[in-house]
Amino acid sequence: MLAEELVVLDTDASLWKTARPLLDIALRLEHSDEDYSWHGWQKKSIDAFLKGLPAHCTLLVGVWEVGEVGEAPADQQDMQECETLVLGCVCEVIDGEIGSIRTFETLNDPSLPPVEQLEPGYHHALELMRVAKTQVAPVAWALFTDKVTWNEWVFADSTDGSEVDKGELLASFARQGRCVLMGSQTAHHHIHHR
Repeated sequence: MLAEELVVLDTDASLWKTARPLLDIALRLEHSDEDYSWHGWQKKSIDAFLKGLPAHCTLLVGVWEVGEVGEAPADQQDMQECETLVLGCVCEVIDGEIGSIRTFETLNDPSLPPVEQLEPGYHHALELMRVAKTQVAPVAWALFTDKVTWNEWVFADSTDGSEVDKGELLASFARQGRCVLMGSQTAHHHIHHR
């Protein structure tokens, strides 16, 4: 799952504080036995997913928190929505193992706005994928979603102790329009992790 010499870049970046707990969980899974499960995540299904990817590629995750900002004038009912990037992560996969992890803050390109201005629309998603391909490796999968959907996916657990098909759950969210999945693997593979 994780390369023996995992490289973690830009640990002082603002987006690292939300990526760090994910690395901690991955390390826990990596060093646990095959039966260990964390909210439906198991090492064997993650390994199978990673080994099914191209020999050198990236996985991108962008998660935005949607909130309201400002106070609406008395004659207006609607509050203005603000979308803030809370997780922006690029995982480099080399021969079925995660070889490096970096935040969107390391992607340095004049066409990309500062991370504070990144929006969850297709334009910025495509630019992030283009820059990741140029600076790291082609994007196998990119997930862009809101924090509520992300949390529901990450923390989904079965009530009867059976294995959770995280790939099918994510695909169902995509069909519902709750997230966007993009990348070179969308035409080649189903999302199932089993």
